[in-house]
Amino acid sequence: RKPLHPLNIVKCMVEGYFSKRFQTKSGETLFKYYDDMDPYVSTIQCFDELLVPKDHISRSKSDTYYLDENTVLRTHTSAHQQELMKSGNRAFLATGDCYRRDEIDSSHYPVFHQMEGVRVFEDPNIDSEFVVSDLKNTLEGLVLELFGTAETRWVNAYFPFTDPSLELEVYFKGDWLEVLGCGQIQHKILEDTGNGSLKGWAFGIGLERLAMTLFQIPDIRLFWSEDERFLEQFSENKIVKFKEFSKYPLCYKDISFWEPAGFHENDLCAYVRDHAGDLAEKVTLIDRFTHPKTGKTSSCFRIEYRSMERSLTNREVDEMQDRLRNTLATHGYELR
Repeated sequence: RKPLHPLNIVKCMVEGYFSKRFQTKSGETLFKYYDDMDPYVSTIQCFDELLVPKDHISRSKSDTYYLDENTVLRTHTSAHQQELMKSGNRAFLATGDCYRRDEIDSSHYPVFHQMEGVRVFEDPNIDSEFVVSDLKNTLEGLVLELFGTAETRWVNAYFPFTDPSLELEVYFKGDWLEVLGCGQIQHKILEDTGNGSLKGWAFGIGLERLAMTLFQIPDIRLFWSEDERFLEQFSENKIVKFKEFSKYPLCYKDISFWEPAGFHENDLCAYVRDHAGDLAEKVTLIDRFTHPKTGKTSSCFRIEYRSMERSLTNREVDEMQDRLRNTLATHGYELR
């Protein structure tokens, strides 16, 4: 919520666009904005209310942070969709921090920020064609607001909670970039929230992905930096190119082990983050083979360590690696 932080700048620009586009005759905006919702939600909110299948990968403990069997850290702000609709909201943007167990590289982080947008139409006589057309026009206008003149394309997608489902891609710096996912809200969700006679649309945007593209920020860890050399580069409501202020040396260590039962790379990355935090820049699988007799699988991962603010010493990297090895050994990893 820092005014000049790039994530907040993007958030405010999106909200500003919706305020202008959906201004009522009285001068107020049709949309309401929420950004203070509890990140702990029930599995019903996060999955069941959104029609996520029971066997969907997003429900696994390798993808989602569980507090207990019935409570999770939200994996998307869509978890508040029914809650807000049941309280009478028919047009809103909901922004918040979301959590997923994920790989370690320059564009993935266990915490990220998402904005959920929902509009339910008051007129029960509108058809699906009108809903999808309004959705597309709204989001194409948002891209124009953020990127300026840019080529866009719509791609068919699948999300359990919308039908039809679409992704909007923008042609930016010579490549197609997925910007957001969206679609017409499933009738069952509208029915469950007391809006069964109506239709509506919803979309979700990852603020980090937008900000990294717009400001040309190369590493997602920078969003958590308190370094003034990062923060002082940005101005309210302006898109400026980020200027790198340092590039400290990289140190890497390899780790090999026989995989325990049910192994998932996200679990390894979680252990790496536990010991290295933001000093872990990337984790890459560099070798894997299955023993022909035992059927056991051996993997070798390379862990790249780098600080955004200083040079690391070999000693502190060795200490982190030793602690990681000890932790893995106590969790069923047979180190090699």
